[in-house]
Amino acid sequence: MSTSTTPAPPGTQDQPPARAAPRRGKRANARTGWRRALRRDWQLYSLAVLPLVFFLVFRYLPMIGNIIAFRRFEPGGSLFGEEWVGLRYVRMFLSDPTFWQVFRNTLWLGGLTLVFCFPIPIVLALLLNEVRRRSLKRFVQSVSYLPHFLSIVIVAGITLQMLASDGPVNHVLGLLGHDPVRFIQEPEWFRAVYVGSEIWQTAGWGTILYLAALTTIDEDLYEAARIDGANRWQQIWHVTLPGIRPTMITLLILNVGTFMAVGFEKVLLLYNPLTYPTADVISTYVYRSGVESNSFSYAAAIGLFEAIIGLVLITSANQLSRRTVGTSLW
Repeated sequence: MSTSTTPAPPGTQDQPPARAAPRRGKRANARTGWRRALRRDWQLYSLAVLPLVFFLVFRYLPMIGNIIAFRRFEPGGSLFGEEWVGLRYVRMFLSDPTFWQVFRNTLWLGGLTLVFCFPIPIVLALLLNEVRRRSLKRFVQSVSYLPHFLSIVIVAGITLQMLASDGPVNHVLGLLGHDPVRFIQEPEWFRAVYVGSEIWQTAGWGTILYLAALTTIDEDLYEAARIDGANRWQQIWHVTLPGIRPTMITLLILNVGTFMAVGFEKVLLLYNPLTYPTADVISTYVYRSGVESNSFSYAAAIGLFEAIIGLVLITSANQLSRRTVGTSLW
């Protein structure tokens, strides 16, 4: 018994599978999307040109000058130093007792500024959010914002005049039967004077971001909290504070990053040789060492050390925030 095989009609034979089109990589897709967005919104991106140029010229290019921290620099000589000296200047400031004194002062002023100046804008924003009279709210905002628009020279001048030996504060203390207090000349008073002036100048302006964050909280959350019987304090704790937590964490990370960069201008305007034991910080010490004493390489080494500590602090704070609360800058 034979079996015949019917030939398949022409055109129905098995054809080799067509080769699949190569997939475009993620990088190519991202590059294409970026180009498309740039063509579509080039007017918006052009607004970032000037800020980028500013940071390039005044922030990144000067980093090249850090090379003189490891080279001997003489005024009028080579821009990048005369000869390589390695870690000589690093060993110099690490063995300098004055440096460790100003380092402790920087930690004290930076810590006190962070502890007092960071939460006060949050508290002020929460209080303003509870004010129902718009006229009162606007008045308080205007009064609290005003010091921010004053230059640091004016703020320091007002502080020095108010706390002078014959100033208004000592005049009031005299009326109360107290002897005049030398706020400006006594080292133990400098930290309180600095932190108090910093709070007065920055607290009102710092509330702007928090008030803007408060407007993004859904009113239905407050309504649900009221239905559950929550009072105003409980609504603030369980609704308001979680709603502005990302803004709080972001600003806290930025403040930690500038922990070591205590306000150079204000300290320079407020301190004097009598208050050096508590007022002299790294930035003012660098200024005196570099500009007044012409020890530019030594000052550059100290400045580089301060920058490295700031980088470690902001990176650590960002990682800690990402792992604990899930919010970070990058």
